[in-house]
Amino acid sequence: MGLSRRTFLASALAAAASTGYLPTASASPQASPVGDVVGKITVGYQGWFACIGDGAPINTWWHWSQNAGQAPSPSNNNIKAWPDMREFTRGYQTAYANLNNGNPATLFSSYDQQTVDTHFAWMHQYGCDTAALQRFNPNSPEGPTRDAMAGKVRSAAEGHGVKFYIMYDVTGWSTMQSEIKADWTNKMSKHTASSAYARQNGKPVVCIWGFGFSDGNHPWDAGTCLDVINWFKGQGCYVIGGVPRAWRVGGAGTRTGFLDTYHAFNMISPWMVGAIKNAGESDNIYNTINVGDQADCNSHGIDYQPCVLPGDVSERQRAHGDFMWRQFYNMVRVGAQGIYISMFDEFGEGNQIAKTAPDGSWVPAGSGLWALDEDGTWCSSDYYLRLTADGGRMLKKQIALTATRPTSPG
Repeated sequence: MGLSRRTFLASALAAAASTGYLPTASASPQASPVGDVVGKITVGYQGWFACIGDGAPINTWWHWSQNAGQAPSPSNNNIKAWPDMREFTRGYQTAYANLNNGNPATLFSSYDQQTVDTHFAWMHQYGCDTAALQRFNPNSPEGPTRDAMAGKVRSAAEGHGVKFYIMYDVTGWSTMQSEIKADWTNKMSKHTASSAYARQNGKPVVCIWGFGFSDGNHPWDAGTCLDVINWFKGQGCYVIGGVPRAWRVGGAGTRTGFLDTYHAFNMISPWMVGAIKNAGESDNIYNTINVGDQADCNSHGIDYQPCVLPGDVSERQRAHGDFMWRQFYNMVRVGAQGIYISMFDEFGEGNQIAKTAPDGSWVPAGSGLWALDEDGTWCSSDYYLRLTADGGRMLKKQIALTATRPTSPG
């Protein structure tokens, strides 16, 4: 099973103290012209939810349950928010009580093509330009299901006018250096023939998430990581790096001696989940991290794609959209070349923007799960998709830069 990329990050929240950069964005021109990631909103797409009986090779309640062999329930739960199921043609019965409105407590399977089609229809409707399909170690037991998911995502992207690319998460992949190359050559590179496969500067996009983190699940030295980056570039790819938040300044959770390796990427996308939880902390990261990151990327001809997250519903971080909007404001004013939303469908962390239970009537009775109205402000189930659409318009200068959230929750 794919290991959570965020588990160890919670211990590094105090990393990257002030670097002394002034809170002003660099005026340097962007490194690349607008393409499928530069100037665009990219959403991380897990596509990793399965249910027993859905036909997936993994044949478990993949990522829905702690014990994936049994149906999810209040005592066997692996999620922090409940999806709005009203637009899916098929749901799978859980062991939760009915929703508070009496509807059955069913969940979707990412293995159903209709689920993926619905998700990509939402992406198209709400201005999510590009989807980064997460791909963990494909030689693990989940490999056949992930292989199939790549095909389902390709079909949905082609059908709904959304771009997609492969985003390798190398967490826990001990034999990564040789196997990631074989996987690209033998399996994933074929998807670049799709009209929907993302390209930047005329090159197919690939992301590698996990180089430079200092925990045991990311053990590679700088030279090994540089070899992999240069190999993909040698295959003609535009390579994005999902890197530690403190990649440039150093600190807890980061390895030393990686700066030259990071500078080999075409685009740098520092990870922010677990690092901030309110608008004030976003402002602090802007001042102490983002401004300097943007200046460094500009000086090295690298595109900058910082993360924006809606906030963990279960930890009640969202502030009915004010937290997320402040990040959009900060990342646009810093001059970012693109924005990465963490994530589209991450119900396990509660950081999803996909349609979610708007209020308590749409969560299972007795589940203890919060809905989007947890702070007393009612939010429509598509609110964070609408907020993302407005953030994208601000990135693209279709609306003016504003610190005032223009999106109504209702």
